[in-house]
Amino acid sequence: MEMTKARKYLNILILGAVGGTAFFLPYIRYFLFDGQLISMGITAAQSGFLLTIHTIVNIIFYIPGGALADRINPKKALGISLLGTAFLSFLYAFTLDSFAMGLIIWAGLSVTTVGVFWGSLMKAVRIIGTEEEQGLMYGLYYGAQGLFATIVRALALVAYNSAYSGAYGTNAEVTTGFFRAVLTGGAMTIIAALLVFFFFLKVDYKTAIAKVTGNEKSFGIKSIFGLLKNPMVLLCAIIGFIAYGFFTSVSYFTPYLSEVRGVSAVDTGIFGIIRSYGTLMLAPVGGLLVDKVFKSASNFILATMLILVGLFGIAMVLPSGMNQTLVSLFTLLPGIVTMMMYGQAFVTISEAKLSRAITATAIGVISIVAFLPDAIYHPLFGNWIDTLGAEGYNRIFIFLIISGIIGAVVSLIFNITNNKRLRYDYTKE
Repeated sequence: MEMTKARKYLNILILGAVGGTAFFLPYIRYFLFDGQLISMGITAAQSGFLLTIHTIVNIIFYIPGGALADRINPKKALGISLLGTAFLSFLYAFTLDSFAMGLIIWAGLSVTTVGVFWGSLMKAVRIIGTEEEQGLMYGLYYGAQGLFATIVRALALVAYNSAYSGAYGTNAEVTTGFFRAVLTGGAMTIIAALLVFFFFLKVDYKTAIAKVTGNEKSFGIKSIFGLLKNPMVLLCAIIGFIAYGFFTSVSYFTPYLSEVRGVSAVDTGIFGIIRSYGTLMLAPVGGLLVDKVFKSASNFILATMLILVGLFGIAMVLPSGMNQTLVSLFTLLPGIVTMMMYGQAFVTISEAKLSRAITATAIGVISIVAFLPDAIYHPLFGNWIDTLGAEGYNRIFIFLIISGIIGAVVSLIFNITNNKRLRYDYTKE
């Protein structure tokens, strides 16, 4: 039976709620950067190291987790994983003064937010839509994720600010507010798990896959070796690496506004939520541009990479005395372009003609490279901020300009190479 449009969009909406809550804790530094540092008594580099540990452990789970996700129903995988993430959120809230416990928790988050969770989530998005509407499906998913992420983080920010007696707050007030914010995120993650258990409609993966591949076979050891031999997988991974690098790096505009431009913690938190999550609601626009205008995710990514190069170049030369509100508004522009681009990064899997039957496995292989910025960028950028102060942000902007140029070149190579190749289907090997 064909999935109705109502069911299709309900599933996408629920998956957006799942993605919008599941990554609240691992990336809480994106909008409560100063709050985390003060509450835990750590440096920017140490905060980055939490994500380094998270990324290293993620690498262990990407391939086996993706392979397992190709064999199981996502409903239980997503629901149970969300409950595990909620538990770790509550544990973190009551152990803020322990950096060692923080490292353990961030490693544990790899189990609950990668494991079978990540592959199941991304495969569900792909299978729900046809191959001709992949840009729209991923765009709608990331748009829904942005909507729910904004709501969750806005509620957390309200809880955070509830502890303040003034615009900036004492260290004790910051810690209390951060504690409340973490509890809020954990509670919302439980709500997302309940949505999955009670309202997520089962997707008939075998039927959907069979319509495209002509068989129902999913995963085998040959699948991994076949993917590793496919040059398109490496290009997908590099594109994902650079796209995610921008996605994770726009968060540095939050401490930039507070430390360099003197914007209050409350205002930087608001702009941080809008920049890193609210702008994701524009991801469907990127999807429509890919499907209807560019007809290619790689061409769209190439164009947006070049736009980002220009925007980060402008960020380096903004006048020091520029109005704080105008500077804050300008920082939203890289966020808007980045989120439209990032929402299409995994569409390259469809463009490269990788079989639907091994989608989660392919995502696992690609993710090993694609999410390495969490292990590399944050300790590096944190060290620049700790040692160079305001000048550290110029270093970050230069780094991103160079990576954008490389990303544009790789996207061009992907497009040229892909047009010369036949469709891959490793399930038939």
